[in-house]
Amino acid sequence: MLDATLKSQLKTYLERVTQPIEIVASLDDGAKSRELHDLLVEIAGLSNLITLRADGEDARRPSFSLNRPGADISLRFAGIPMGHEFTSLVLALLQVGGHPSKASREVIEQIQALEGELTFETYFSLSCQNCPDVVQALNLMAVLNPNVRHVAIDGALFQDEVDARKIMAVPSIYLNGELFGQGRMGLEEILGKIDTNAGSRQAEKISAKDAFDVLVVGGGPAGAAAAIYAARKGIRTGVAAERFGGQVLDTLAIENFISVQETEGPKLATALEEHVKQYDVDIMNLQRGEALIPATDGGLHEVRLASGASLKAKTVILATGARWREMNVPGEQEYRARGVAYCPHCDGPLFKGKRVAVIGGGNSGVEAAIDLAGIVAQVTLIEFDSQLRADAVLQRKLHSLPNVKVITRALTTEVLGDGEKVTGLRYKDRSTDEVHDLALEGIFVQIGLLPNTDWLKGTVELSPRGEIIVDAKGATNIPGVFAAGDVTTVPYKQIVIAVGEGAKASLAAFDHLIRTSAPA
Repeated sequence: MLDATLKSQLKTYLERVTQPIEIVASLDDGAKSRELHDLLVEIAGLSNLITLRADGEDARRPSFSLNRPGADISLRFAGIPMGHEFTSLVLALLQVGGHPSKASREVIEQIQALEGELTFETYFSLSCQNCPDVVQALNLMAVLNPNVRHVAIDGALFQDEVDARKIMAVPSIYLNGELFGQGRMGLEEILGKIDTNAGSRQAEKISAKDAFDVLVVGGGPAGAAAAIYAARKGIRTGVAAERFGGQVLDTLAIENFISVQETEGPKLATALEEHVKQYDVDIMNLQRGEALIPATDGGLHEVRLASGASLKAKTVILATGARWREMNVPGEQEYRARGVAYCPHCDGPLFKGKRVAVIGGGNSGVEAAIDLAGIVAQVTLIEFDSQLRADAVLQRKLHSLPNVKVITRALTTEVLGDGEKVTGLRYKDRSTDEVHDLALEGIFVQIGLLPNTDWLKGTVELSPRGEIIVDAKGATNIPGVFAAGDVTTVPYKQIVIAVGEGAKASLAAFDHLIRTSAPA
């Protein structure tokens, strides 16, 4: 199961284990159970503190639990946690084995204070880059609080459960048998949903903070670069981000970030956050901007947050990025996560052997169709224009696949369903105006991005596309307010460009400070 390099790395990690770990496997006679057993035997052989039993009685097979003798820990994997979930397995082993978490003392105490029985089930896919955050957060909660129980379930391996619960998007999280949430969720966000008073307590703390010299709104590549460049100037710097990492978290393969030959979005997002944390930057996560109140008479700018908190600053850098563009047709919202999806890497395995459509003929759409073709029975790519807009090399690959059909000059007009899940798609042939119904089970929307500027309308000047208009230094029409990244009019929405624009906006903000007032 594990090659020599991976086994050597895992052995090094397991040297940090200080408490005994007992692995209890529940297996049957199937090939997947034999595969899991071989993996667990290899893991147990890497540390004298790990023992393996194969007499588990859990109904889900193959599965295994991780326990610490004498402790009350309920943590289980149903399936074989390889792919993106191998990191979740390694972290679970370390934490059950006594290695401390990197979570803050405040968060740990919040977890330990949770009361009542909290039984979580998380359905994941091995190709989902969003799932590990959820799995790792809930695993940590299960390690720290005996009231929390968690099982992470490979949806592709337990298809009967997925079908019974009508799960069509991962991660899907259930709490005490009821749907708790879908999509990427971090530890703090999960705690916020459980501990209903946490948000108001956090808002009070944020509102009590002193004014910043530079306040960055957004935590993607542009926001991270802006924060680092500001902090290196020795000025008071804060970051308010809805989710640190931004759109990068939803990106799988990254092969064009200069000096990094290949990485994945979540890894890069983690690296960005860790780099920011090396400096004296006040990071306020899970905070979405709701209103910008420009300074008057040389005063302070104010940013009001959706949590109810309010922050003030001498300069503000807006780096709120963009989000997936929606089709805005009947049925799209009704069947979101019930057949309508936006992440082929995450949700593709749930449509194994089924018929799906991909909306959009650019690079993202064609790449999605290529990826899905190896999983599903049939892919129909629908493009509004008369021809695909993807790179030629991608189009050649697409047309070589036997289970892909391309329809051009097509306008999607409606998502069809039976009240519970998607059953088809309706489109109009733009050449003939004829309307056609396409029977399928899934629709993957890949038609570009929209800037996150709804909250800024009426304050900063926006382009007809809703992007923040900036000059060569990243300045907006409001003195002391700058912007960077995908949210701006700067062309070519690329990570490397966003990083450079963030640095530029930060340097411009510092220049504004030294010309208008002395930094605090």
